[in-house]
Amino acid sequence: MVRGKTQMRLIENATSRQVTFSKRRNGLMKKAFELSVLCDAEVALIIFSPRGKLYEFASSSMQATIERYRKHAKTKEVIDSSSVNMQLEHLNQEEAANLMKKIEQLEVSKRKMLGEDLGSCSIDELQELEQQLEKSVCRVRARKVEVFEEQISQLKQKEKVLEAENASLLEKWEREPVGGEKEGQKGENLGNYTESSSPISEVETELFIGPPETRPRTFLSLN
Repeated sequence: MVRGKTQMRLIENATSRQVTFSKRRNGLMKKAFELSVLCDAEVALIIFSPRGKLYEFASSSMQATIERYRKHAKTKEVIDSSSVNMQLEHLNQEEAANLMKKIEQLEVSKRKMLGEDLGSCSIDELQELEQQLEKSVCRVRARKVEVFEEQISQLKQKEKVLEAENASLLEKWEREPVGGEKEGQKGENLGNYTESSSPISEVETELFIGPPETRPRTFLSLN
């Protein structure tokens, strides 16, 4: 009778799970013993049951085998780390070489943009370079126009603000009395100030010749 293939999943029934554990544990330990005897291999097997019970098998000394494993693991870790470092160093060298190559290409392109080292350029390369420069000039001019428009807009805005402040100050001066005077007297005082500050005025000048008792009087009018 052919046995069916066992599915690799947890056995739900606790009794069946315990029976299977016991059978397969014994079989595994038997295989470990056979491997150590037939192949002269150092074998160590450690098993913990679902309830935490320990089962172990060692072809020599369990402690010696564990120490040997630890040393081997450390050596392998160092080798792996060294290998990783070498790979990283190799990648860094490749990356540095690629960066240097890109920098050289950019330097060559920059010199060509400045009109230098054009002797090795072909007609197609020169035409392509000319087109790139024309596009760059167009973008620069467009940006310059934008900057000019922004500055003009800012100046117009400042002009509007100044006009508004000027109108506000003028309105405030017209509404408020000057020097504690009433608003009705402002025009009159302004007219009096204009009349008194006029350059046309009369000046009385007294000019005489001779003794004081016979001196004639002369009046000079300045218009």
